[in-house]
Amino acid sequence: MNIHEYQAKELLQKFDVATTRGRVAATLDDVEQIARELGDVDIVVKAQIHAGGRGKGAFKNGFKGGV
Repeated sequence: MNIHEYQAKELLQKFDVATTRGRVAATLDDVEQIARELGDVDIVVKAQIHAGGRGKGAFKNGFKGGV
């Protein structure tokens, strides 16, 4: 089975398995709306792709990134 992380979390939550809090955004407007709803908290935005692109990039200053 090949599903996105958010889909796996939804499945786990149906069986009362504790998961991290998260929301799905498809556009920048979605992200801004979710940020307003969550209030004054730090936010992490993660790409949801099946191609395994996370951890494949690096920043110019040497930090490892999931670009």
